[in-house]
Amino acid sequence: MDTVLETGSVAARRRRFKQAVLERRAMLLPGVANALGARIVQDLGFEAVYLTGAGVANTEFGVPDLGLVTMTEMVEAAHRITDVCDLPVVMDIDTGFGNALNVRRTIREVERAGIAAVQIEDQVFPKKCGHFAGKAVIPAAEMAAKVRAAADARHDANLLIVARTDAYAIEGLNGALDRAQAMLEAGADVLFIEAPTARAELETIARLPAPQLANIVYGGRTPMIPRADLEAMGFSLVLYANAALQATIRAVSEVLGHLRDSGDLAGMEDRLAGFEERQRVVDKAQFDAIEKAYAIK
Repeated sequence: MDTVLETGSVAARRRRFKQAVLERRAMLLPGVANALGARIVQDLGFEAVYLTGAGVANTEFGVPDLGLVTMTEMVEAAHRITDVCDLPVVMDIDTGFGNALNVRRTIREVERAGIAAVQIEDQVFPKKCGHFAGKAVIPAAEMAAKVRAAADARHDANLLIVARTDAYAIEGLNGALDRAQAMLEAGADVLFIEAPTARAELETIARLPAPQLANIVYGGRTPMIPRADLEAMGFSLVLYANAALQATIRAVSEVLGHLRDSGDLAGMEDRLAGFEERQRVVDKAQFDAIEKAYAIK
């Protein structure tokens, strides 16, 4: 069933997102793990949404971000989101789920799912959360080959390739910068150096000759720098992949903890979405209109 997708084509969303990236205005990119999260992001007026692999692992499977989610499972999540959300979607594809051949298949699958951009990283499979210890990266030449495979596999040149390196934790900033340059030469559209630990390092990263993404994780290794400062540095995107997930864990724990202890929800009303608000977010009115249009006279 077509819902909000009627308001704009996939091609238009990709063009819109690419233009926003080129403007380098530190566009906020909130992460979600499911279609409800994407609907909320759209309802709040954000310009784009990020499908987070860590969020899918934590939310849908209850496991850590350790490369346990498959390509098929991520593509299914992507389809559910693009079915009900007309924002450009940036999709986390981890390491591409294999070698260059796997990357080609992954790109074809996500392109059919209506994704506007993919993020691929250079960790050894199975990967780990970028803010975990004990990471390892593949050779730079192997990652460059994956980036080339991703760029070559897309049918729509406006499908952006966000190339991430986790080499900072292993090779230091200079090693990460060298890898970023190699990924740019291989065809990356946006560069993403994961988990730098100082403001000055972000300023250096932002001077690379391509659009840049900064990843801000509450409790992570990168300092919580305001969007305005990152825009002044020249970043294109500011990713908050886990903010919704962290808020959900805290809110659910508090509300259900109160229910357990008191036996009711008295006093928690301000923590709960009302029944009407819940129906509005999932656009029940549109489904009511569709049902009425097909009702037997």
